[in-house]
Amino acid sequence: MHYAGTAKLDKRTKNLVKRLKAKDIAIIDHADLDRVTAESLLETKVKVVVNASPFMTGRYPNIGPLILYSAGVHLIDEVGQGIFQKVSEGEKLVVRDGELLRDGELVGQGKVLAHQDIQDILERGKKSLDAELERFATNTLRHIQEEKGLLLEEVELPDITTQFSRCQALIVVRGYDYKEDLQALRAYIREVKPAIVGVDGGADALMDEGYKPDLIVGDMDSVSDKTLLSGAELVVHAYPDGRAPGLSRLKNLGLSPKVFKAPGTSEDIALLLAYEKGAELIVAVGTHAHLIEFLDKGRQGMASTFLVRLKVGSRLVDAKGVSKLYRSRARISDLVIILLAALVTVVAVIIASPLVRQLIRLIILNLRLMLGT
Repeated sequence: MHYAGTAKLDKRTKNLVKRLKAKDIAIIDHADLDRVTAESLLETKVKVVVNASPFMTGRYPNIGPLILYSAGVHLIDEVGQGIFQKVSEGEKLVVRDGELLRDGELVGQGKVLAHQDIQDILERGKKSLDAELERFATNTLRHIQEEKGLLLEEVELPDITTQFSRCQALIVVRGYDYKEDLQALRAYIREVKPAIVGVDGGADALMDEGYKPDLIVGDMDSVSDKTLLSGAELVVHAYPDGRAPGLSRLKNLGLSPKVFKAPGTSEDIALLLAYEKGAELIVAVGTHAHLIEFLDKGRQGMASTFLVRLKVGSRLVDAKGVSKLYRSRARISDLVIILLAALVTVVAVIIASPLVRQLIRLIILNLRLMLGT
């Protein structure tokens, strides 16, 4: 592999993808690269991804590297943290197998991740799942005691203007298959007109599909400025002690968000907010539901998610996988029936219209005169 490109680097991959172009060399620091991030990298059409950390630790079977490799992306593994001191944004680099060169000088070196490497580590990750599940369950049980206020105590809700009472809510999170499932709900959104909530990057997904969110909830670290300035109501997720890292960004944009202090994740508080504000039904897209998704997200437990879903109960409809549930296909027999129906309609119009019948007789008469019959 010999490739020349422009270095783009960031320790937060979700920030980097906003700047990446097809001919760039992406330099990241992302242990256990997850599926959603891999799909975001693929959308940039980047050809080389260099990781300061291991793409796969073997702790669990993360498939992000396999997705990139299968799409033909060159993966250089574990070049080390020093790459962020040696290389600056915008520098021209040459990739030669596992080496990074600048003006012929070696600035970084790692292992080229091959298909067999990925398969071997995936197998190791599958064997580690039992131990990982045990740790995950233990952490969940321990944190339930700390976060039980989400279920048992009255939560201080922000004073928002978005209306949920006597209507349905659509909550979109940037998770597995969120784009496909959102597209599959087009008819539902058009007919029901639910209150639309974007959770962090889910708000950008809504805008990409042509929907303006009524409310954006989250840490605000993975939402574009354009979406934040779209006019949607904003609720910043703050820690229980009041710290809200995303607040300063919004204030710098001249925005005045509300603050929601609560434990758990942003998707948890979005569900809780819609529920407490009276939504009759909550349709969730892209939310996290199984162990691999939680581990991909970097979570060590699911106490808040478990508690919130217990509370929301039957009002929640999880739309995960709805795009795969049923796909309409036009059959030849259906097309024939439609054509026959159209033909019958045309014949009926002809028979019923005196003007059309007279026109046909004139055409036939002219033809007979031309032919001398």
